[in-house]
Amino acid sequence: MTFVDSLLGMAPMEIGLWVTGVMLVLVVMGLRVAFAAALAGLVGLIWIFSAKLGVERGVVVAMKMAGTIPHSKVSTLALSLIPTFILIGFLAYHAGLTRALFEAAKRWLGWLPGGMGVAAVFSAAGFAAVSGASVATSAVFARIAVPEMLQLGYDKRFAAGVVAAGGTLAALIPPSAILVIYAIIVEQDVGALLMAGFLPGAVSALIYGALVVLLAKTRRDFGPPVTGFTWGQRMAALPGALPVFVVIAIIVVCIYGGVGTPTEAGALGAFVILLMALYRGARWPELKQSLMETAKLTVMIFTIIWGVLIYVRFLGFADLPGAFADWLVGLEQSPMLTLVLILCAYAVLGMFMDAIGMLLLTLPVVFPAVIALNGGEAVSAADSAFGVSGVGCAIWFGIIVVKMAELCLITPPIGLNCFVVAGVRPECSVQDVFRGATPFFIADVVTIAVLIAFPGIVLWLPGQMGYA
Repeated sequence: MTFVDSLLGMAPMEIGLWVTGVMLVLVVMGLRVAFAAALAGLVGLIWIFSAKLGVERGVVVAMKMAGTIPHSKVSTLALSLIPTFILIGFLAYHAGLTRALFEAAKRWLGWLPGGMGVAAVFSAAGFAAVSGASVATSAVFARIAVPEMLQLGYDKRFAAGVVAAGGTLAALIPPSAILVIYAIIVEQDVGALLMAGFLPGAVSALIYGALVVLLAKTRRDFGPPVTGFTWGQRMAALPGALPVFVVIAIIVVCIYGGVGTPTEAGALGAFVILLMALYRGARWPELKQSLMETAKLTVMIFTIIWGVLIYVRFLGFADLPGAFADWLVGLEQSPMLTLVLILCAYAVLGMFMDAIGMLLLTLPVVFPAVIALNGGEAVSAADSAFGVSGVGCAIWFGIIVVKMAELCLITPPIGLNCFVVAGVRPECSVQDVFRGATPFFIADVVTIAVLIAFPGIVLWLPGQMGYA
């Protein structure tokens, strides 16, 4: 038997394991996730179909399948949300909304211990409500909040860390591009996922804020509160932040009220912010920059989706997701312990991969396993392992895994938010930013524990819509 014959004689499961191993090696070597996944998926499809149909016909079938995947999957209406969500964020920046949010938060919350840090957290959370990009949120507040905090005497590591961590809130608070991607991967309702992100995002922001107050109470010379604002000055700062509440209202009314679709909510939100940007003086150069940055980021995300979907199609033929689910269900330990170990694996994996790539590569295998651990798609909350129904588990796990994906934005060595803040603020090294963000890593662990212990925080709003 020749070497080629031995390769073609392998079972699909063996082919899946070999190809997946090679893909992981390529990613570790530095090849972009999109290209590593696409290459692995194409080779895997050729390998499997060649074993079934012969080499010549197998190559033709595999090439045709890989060629049709990008259009058939990316042409789905749900993905149109991503560019509109990203555009909202860039237009909001040029409308001066970020500075207005920070000024309002400073006037209303600056009196608290560590008040400027609390203001940075909640203004970042507000901007997250009009931006689907975590990195963009950290970048704009690094320009606005960090200089003021340094001027008041705050430690530069904390100032940079709180901004890097605050940017991660954009992953949960709608409009969130990563929640849209999760919904598409696991074939869940986009509207339900977006609504589910509201309360966990608010809880995460509150825990961040409480952490800042605690640090200010326990550390000497942490940074002074900002006082002296009158009630008139506080009220005067609110109109500048009004567009945030308008966009939130549009999303809630369109999705929760059943007036429109998530796609229509994103388009209408972008139109409202566009009008605000024009009203506040944005002209063609700013609009052009917003469109170009939106296009660049959208193409990057879509390229990752294209590549990984080819790999996902290969996984289906190799039956790796089903085998992994059967293996996890067969473990002689509690399903909750297995879930915790899966989340720990995400924490480690997030140190070496970007959030979108990590979710796209792992969810096709991990998601069916988690659903099986809970008792299956049709299980009721009373009979489930995690205390949530089958549909509820898909939503609940999505919020938890997206929160885990936030960790990779502030953990070394990849932590993209930390690199962005360091790039914007030359006075803060990357090491400074990582050290300043470390307490917020602990806060995120607390948030995840709360969401696991109390799934109702995630499922209450979707439940009002009839999803969970």
